Amino acid sequence: MRRLVPELTGSWERPSAYLRDVLHRVRQVTPWRVGCEVFGLAWVFLLDLAPGWLSDTHPSGWALVGLAAAFVVLYLMRLCFPAVALLLALLVAFGTNSGGITLMVVVAYAAGYRIASWRRALPTAVIGLALYMLLWEGGVPGLTGFLGSFVMLTVYGMVVALPFLVGRYIAQRNALVAALQEREERMRRERTMLTRQVRLRERNRIAQDMHDSLGHRLSLISVHAGALALDGDLGERQREAVQVLRSAALTGMEELRGVIGVLRRDDPPEEDLARRTVEAIDELVEGARRAGVRVSLVRGGQPCPLPSKVSHAAYRVAQEGLTNANKHAPGASVQVTVKYEPDALVVEVRNNPSRSGVAGSPGVGLIGLGERVRVAGGLLHVGPLPTGGFRIAAVLPYEDTTVAEEPEDSDEVLVAGTARSGVRKWAGVGSIVAAGVVLLVIVGGYTWIGIQPVTNVVDRAFYDSVYRGQPESEVRARLTDGAQPANSIGDLRKDSAPEPAGAVCEYRLSDEQTYTSGGQLVLRFCFAGGKVVEKNSHLQRI
Repeated sequence: MRRLVPELTGSWERPSAYLRDVLHRVRQVTPWRVGCEVFGLAWVFLLDLAPGWLSDTHPSGWALVGLAAAFVVLYLMRLCFPAVALLLALLVAFGTNSGGITLMVVVAYAAGYRIASWRRALPTAVIGLALYMLLWEGGVPGLTGFLGSFVMLTVYGMVVALPFLVGRYIAQRNALVAALQEREERMRRERTMLTRQVRLRERNRIAQDMHDSLGHRLSLISVHAGALALDGDLGERQREAVQVLRSAALTGMEELRGVIGVLRRDDPPEEDLARRTVEAIDELVEGARRAGVRVSLVRGGQPCPLPSKVSHAAYRVAQEGLTNANKHAPGASVQVTVKYEPDALVVEVRNNPSRSGVAGSPGVGLIGLGERVRVAGGLLHVGPLPTGGFRIAAVLPYEDTTVAEEPEDSDEVLVAGTARSGVRKWAGVGSIVAAGVVLLVIVGGYTWIGIQPVTNVVDRAFYDSVYRGQPESEVRARLTDGAQPANSIGDLRKDSAPEPAGAVCEYRLSDEQTYTSGGQLVLRFCFAGGKVVEKNSHLQRI
């Protein structure tokens, strides 16, 4: 008993888990889904009950109310208990004389779509077929032989098997597409994580190299500048220049630490973004003046709050412009402009041509600056002026419109998408092939039946020539002339009037048949005492 307790506990948990799942799905029902269900149920009522365009029976009164309630229960039951709903719909549609073909199609499709495993779907279909055969034998006794069996299987194939298989195909395809999308998303996350790890490793290596080489050089400059400032032979102007040099070295060391921090992390440090803003351009310009650069600052427009990345990008534009002017046009005058336009912030640095004619070698600072401005959502223009100077201008948005990085593995994504498309086209191929086989058998069988000759047919002239009291031998001789089993749908006695007491009746098809009659015309000859006692005709409904 102790060993059985865990299993019993698990068996109780499974129904409760199923009920929790059902309640969770009920809570997620949207008004659109409710509207679709009501629309589908309305069509079931119109086709099967009132006016019942696909039904031969038209119930009324309490019978109509009872059938409507049963239809509603089965229609909703298909959402939670599709197998049970399928078997009960078979009982309603074929066990009672109440139609329900449209409901049967809907429930069969739902059973194929919602029964997840073939281990449950296949027994459900087999049990449904067995139940259908029992109901058919009890409800339509006139259909016998090969034709009766074929009609029985045809009705099952069209009303139950085909919707069931189509539902399974769509469910399998949707499940495969969802699984492939989940797999693609997981692979994308894994590739992103791997790319971040590789990028971080490379950035750490670059940061380490910068710290070991450039940091060491800046430290030496700062130390030597500090020692030089203590030299008593220096004048006040030279001492101030040395102090500016030492301050620049210390600032360079501080900024180097900030850059190393950016390289070691995915996001730039918050303190660096807080200090290097558009308001700090004044300090940047003042530092350049102390270093001997002839620079002016022009501000315009009404200042407004800026995103941190935009403000930091504006500061970097001014910084790179001053550095570029000092490097490529030493001694030239520089103008820094910060203007708040109605729709964007404009930061511009322009310098006159160098008086000495000596320019430094071009670097990669402008390339990095362009990337920084692009990430902030702005535009950067770099180029010479008509007067011979140089201009760097950036247009930065007031909103945070950060541009996402382009994926580096676009080729891999394209290959994965191609492979996924190749796999999807085979999704649910078993179900759709089975549905095609069912449809082929039905069409082929009815084609074969249609080309068979109809035998044992009585023409109207012979029927009119028979009269009451005519010898039975004369009539039977004409009826049995080349007699073969008649190719008729169902027992010819169906829908006929009661036979005369003590008489033996023969039923034959009439040669006058019309497609608009809704059935087949049957002729009846009854014999008793060696004579014809009655001849009659009736329309057998199909």
